[in-house]
Parts: sequence; structure tokens; C-alpha cells
Amino acid sequence: MSCSVCLFGDSVAKGVVFDSIRRKYHVWKDCFAASIQNQEHVAVSNYSKFGCTVRKGREILEKHGAELSAHNFTVFEFGGNDCDFDWHAVSQNPEGDFSPKTPLEEFTAIYRDMVRYTREMGGTPVMLTLPPIDAPRYFAWISQGENSRNILRWLGDVEHIYRWHEMYNLAVCRVAMEERVPLLDISSRFLAADSYQELLCEDGIHPNEKGHQVILESLREAARQAVRQAAYQPPRLALA
Repeated sequence: MSCSVCLFGDSVAKGVVFDSIRRKYHVWKDCFAASIQNQEHVAVSNYSKFGCTVRKGREILEKHGAELSAHNFTVFEFGGNDCDFDWHAVSQNPEGDFSPKTPLEEFTAIYRDMVRYTREMGGTPVMLTLPPIDAPRYFAWISQGENSRNILRWLGDVEHIYRWHEMYNLAVCRVAMEERVPLLDISSRFLAADSYQELLCEDGIHPNEKGHQVILESLREAARQAVRQAAYQPPRLALA
């Protein structure tokens, strides 16, 4: 193998998709992480976990800390679960004051710590932005069996879900910029599609098979760009 990567993230990085026929989630065998390994000959140790937040992600990262220096890159993909709420509780009490699974300030602080810990252990961190969500579909998904009017009353409008999710995506970008971590932008690739909703599962948040192909192409382009940059040697100035 020419390159070795360890991957930490949630169900997106794990390759979880929703099967609308069987009505269940499953790990797709040709998800972007598996495809990188099979098609690009990159060794991938995938430690991602369904439902994972940065709190749990930090625990998993520290468990594998001694391995980080043996990999060329340590790739992170977090935020989708961190920004989520207890929708059943919201449904029961639309006047209540609720916090996400990981408040934004804490999410930023933990993510930053994970990046620094990776470097301390001799690893090279890389971060992924988040695929966008389809707010109407996700609202319909979380409202199943709940009082949708109460949830909407608490939200104010359905698109609030998209905006809230995007705040966490921007936090990912800020951490990457401030810590000088390479950032692989998969968000833009989704949004550039004619209808990015077609790249998401029925639940409106998990990329489907087409979505994973888009992520794969984004990573391929990032790899090609890295090779071009490495190959380019700017001319040295002769000093008098």
C-alpha cells in the first residue's frame, strides 16, 4: 500500500445508508472509505461509529493513539450527530429549553483537542466538512411517531434545521483554519449538484450510494491536488 489512513467519524464515515425497501440502516460495502481502499489502494483503518459524537470520538481516538504515527493521515468527520436534539423531548414540551447532544462551543473545543492530540501522538490530521442535509425530509423523519406541530413550533421553521447544521459545519471549517489542518470540502461538491437532495437517503441526512460516490470524487480530487502541489517546486531566487 502506498498510503495508510485511519478514519474517525460517525455513520457517514462508517458508510451507513438507509435501505428504503427493507426499512433499515446498513453499512454499504462500497461506501467511500471502502472504495478508497479497494480502488485507490489506500489502507484504511475505519474506527467510525454509528451515532458517534466528538465526545465518543475522542475516547476512540485516544484508544488508538499509539497507532496514529504509523498512518500517513488521520481523517476526521464529525458534527452531524453533535448538532442533533432529543426530538421526542422537544415533541413533548415545545416551550422547553433544549441543548444539542454537543453544544457548539464544546464541539469546537473537543474537536480542537482531537486535532492537537493527533499531532502530539505523531499523526497528521485531516478534516472533512459535512454533507448538507435536506431539512424537509429530515423534519419528516424525526417527526415520525411524534407531535410534528410541537416540533415545528419549537423550531420556528423547517429550514432552521439546515441552518443549525450549517453552524456546526462552519465550526469545522474554523477549527481547520485556526489549527492549520487540511480541510477536504465535500459540502461544496454536494451543493454544486443539480439536486443535492438526490444524493441523500430517505432520512434527509445520510448520503446514499450516489452521495458516497460524490464524496469519493471529492477525495480523489484532493489527492490529485496534493500530488500537483508536491510536484511543483517554485524557482529559488538568487541572493546577491
